[in-house]
Amino acid sequence: MKRINKTRFSIALIIFGLLLALVVKGAVSIYGWMGNSPSDDEILPVESTEKVYYKDCGIPIPGNYSVHGIDISKHQYNINWKQVEEMEVNGDKLSFVFIKASEGATRNDDFFQKNWKSAGKTRLLRGAYHFFRPAKDSRTQAYLFMHQLKLKRGDLPPVVDIERGNRQTSKHIQKSLQDFLDILEHEYSVKPIIYTNLSFYTKHLAGKFEDYPIWIAYYMDDPFQLPDNRNWSFWQHSESGRVNGIRGKVDFNVFHGNIVQLKALCIK
Repeated sequence: MKRINKTRFSIALIIFGLLLALVVKGAVSIYGWMGNSPSDDEILPVESTEKVYYKDCGIPIPGNYSVHGIDISKHQYNINWKQVEEMEVNGDKLSFVFIKASEGATRNDDFFQKNWKSAGKTRLLRGAYHFFRPAKDSRTQAYLFMHQLKLKRGDLPPVVDIERGNRQTSKHIQKSLQDFLDILEHEYSVKPIIYTNLSFYTKHLAGKFEDYPIWIAYYMDDPFQLPDNRNWSFWQHSESGRVNGIRGKVDFNVFHGNIVQLKALCIK
């Protein structure tokens, strides 16, 4: 019995030694992987479970503009708003954010309430937008949006995002959009902002809605000219920027003016 016990003990000791060696080797391998810093050529962020850092915005930032901002939706998922607020590149920080609230006649953005409340705790000027569908009832869409939030003093005007015609005529698009705008203006006592791309504006909106601030998506070089020679208020110049605290790509915008002029647009 004693000989058997000694044999078993020897075997167990050998197995323990082998396991210990494997654990040490694995730990060294893991430590070595964690200690490797990404090269300057890599564009991936240095990530943790809660934070995302980037070296820069990853896109050219248009010159001659001092007020920069982003727009977001559920596609950016959970956001670390403190990092967003604090990010600074070449002396520039973000000044505003537009957050998707709703779409069409029935869809609410799943992350809107969380994003809206969190953004309100930062220094960023915040605004909300509705993705408008001309084939759907304007009143239903307006009330869907208004049910999502109560704009207050200091918030940016509501935004209507219209970039798809849904096979409707220009006349119908203009009429349904005007109905939507009228309801929002009556509710919030401010002119809503119209967001669209340059192609859609040229085809359906040029020469119309001259009393409303225009926000144009155009991913080519500045300067650009609207077909009716009106001035734009916001320009979305990229859809692939990077922002600390946000995983994935982000739309980048500039305001055509200074921060005092931007604040003058806000709810009084």
